[in-house]
Order: sequence, then C-alpha cells, then structure tokens
Amino acid sequence: MNNRVVVSLMAVLFGLLAGALLMAVTGHNPITGYSYLFEGGLKNPERIGNTLATATPLIFSGLSVAFAFRTGLFNIGVAGQLLFGGFCASAVGLSLDLPKAPLLTLMLIAGFLGGALWAFVPGLLKAKFNVHEVVSSIMMNWIAYWTIYYAVPAYLKGEFLETESKPLPEAASLKVPFLTEMFDGSYINLGLFVAILIVIIVAFIINKTTFGYELKAVGHNRHAAEYAGIAVNRSIVLSMAISGGLAGIGGVALYAGNASNIQIGILPSQGFDGIAVALLGANTPVGVLLSALFFGLLYSGRGFMNAMTDIPPEIADSIIAIIIYFSATSILIERLVRWLIRRKANVKSSTSHEGEVK
Repeated sequence: MNNRVVVSLMAVLFGLLAGALLMAVTGHNPITGYSYLFEGGLKNPERIGNTLATATPLIFSGLSVAFAFRTGLFNIGVAGQLLFGGFCASAVGLSLDLPKAPLLTLMLIAGFLGGALWAFVPGLLKAKFNVHEVVSSIMMNWIAYWTIYYAVPAYLKGEFLETESKPLPEAASLKVPFLTEMFDGSYINLGLFVAILIVIIVAFIINKTTFGYELKAVGHNRHAAEYAGIAVNRSIVLSMAISGGLAGIGGVALYAGNASNIQIGILPSQGFDGIAVALLGANTPVGVLLSALFFGLLYSGRGFMNAMTDIPPEIADSIIAIIIYFSATSILIERLVRWLIRRKANVKSSTSHEGEVK
C-alpha cells in the first residue's frame, strides 16, 4: 500500500482514538458517541445527501490548496476566492434571464474567473517581487470580505434584509428536483457532479500533461526548473490562478447549491478547512475527494451526535483538529511506519537465521 495512504489512514485512526479518549475522560461513552456521529451522516438517504452536499465545497477548496501545494505554493486565500467567486456567479445568476443549462454554465465560468482573479494578485506578487503568497493571500481574504460587505447591500440587496443578497432564481440554482427527491429532501445538488468532474480534470493535468509536469518541477526546485528552461514566473502565476479558479467554482457550489444567496459578514470556513482536506488527502485529487467526504461526514454527523447525547459538538471539532495535526506531521508517521517495517523485517530475518542454525 502507498505510504501516503497509510499515513492518511493512520492520521484518521489516531484522531478517532483521541476523540474516544476525550469522550471517555469527560464521562461519555465513545461507542455511543461515534454511533450517533456516523448515524447523523449516514442514517437515511436525506442524511447521506446532506453529507455529500456538505463535502462538495470542501472538495473544491481541498483541490485548490492541493493544486497550489503540488507546485510549491501555499494558497491560504481560498476563503476569499470562494467568496468572490460565489459573488461573481451570484451576480450573473441574478442579472441574466436564461434557461438553466446556459445560465449555470456562465455562472461556473464567472465563479472560476472571479476566484482566479483573486488568486492572480498573490501569484503575480510572488513571481515579480517574491512577496510570500501566505501574506498576500491572507490580505486578499479580507479585501474580498469587505468588497462583498459593501457590494451586496449596494447592488444585490435582498428584499427584506440588507445583510444578504436576493435569493437566486430556480434557473440559477444547482439544486434539481430529481436529486432532491432521490435523497428525500436533502440539499444535495449538481455541484457534487461538477466536483467529481473537476477532480478527474485536475488529476489528468497534474499527472498526464507537460504543463502539469512543469508545475510540479517548479514546486520541487524552482532554480533547477529555471535552469531546465521552464518559465518559472509564468508557472507560479498560472498555478495560483488555477488554484483560485477551483476555489471560485467551490463558491458557486456553496452559494448556488448548498445555499441560495450570500450573507455578508461571513468569511466561508470551507476555505480554511480545505487546508486540512488537502493535507489528509496527501495533496492528490482522489485523496482530496475521499478526505472531503470524510470531513463532510464529521461535519454533518456532529449535530446529530450533540442532539442525541450530551456530548458537546466541540469533541467532533477536536477530532478534526487532531486529524489535521497528524496529517501535518506526516513525516513522523512515515518514520513510524518505516520503523515498524524495518522491525518486522529484522524479526523475520533473525527467525530465519535461527532456523538455519538449528
């Protein structure tokens, strides 16, 4: 089995064990807690649909972070890119009177371009002036926050509240009746299918194209890539822009799928959760998909666990935090795995040697 898969599985296992320990220390039954946690996300079609819907924006934010990671960049501005991409898509959805298919297509394009624009600035600053992308992308988060804080009441104000935009019309919503009915009223939407398609496309770009190879080469060693004739600055800017575009589509899934409008004063937490999703998914597209589904299950089920027991929802947050910790310190887990493999090999070798002597 691939070492990265082992590390991710061990991170999840350690997180769940630590959560069980927390429950036991606080006087709660871990088996009861986990049974309700997983029931909350998987008990019936509606809960399964809600888990998948919760995971959908996380797939995009995780892909965004992972794409930047694979090219040596740390895009911590995913929250702002989600927000601005969702805002651009909402503006298109509220402004154009078109049938559902072309309107959703234009909204996805607008979301991608909005997120790409918001990440282009940190990419350009990194390429031209070596400004660290962590600093510049964090600043772009707050620029997005205040831009939307002003723009929604000024141009897209809801009928009754100034703190949220007008609701999107049915033609601009990713929700479709057949999915809603299939999952018994869940808020699952077409964003999930878009996410799966994007996972396939990103995996192909990274692993099967010259462009993807150049991006990875820049991430591994910028100076060696430059010596080999790769346009490093262009790769940095394009990598950040594509990363932001992926987050922007996630904004469309969030605000036109899971919700139907934008509320001001909220920076979407899914943008920061994408870092955890990418780490647990070992920065691979398929890993991000599976990781996002797992986090979606935890987020969807913790409310049910809290409702059915007196276990506080912070326990679930602690489990997530511990999983992130072990994912981030994966080098330690890799060393543990290698030590266990070597120890097992040494035991076999010594046993075989003793048998030969006898």
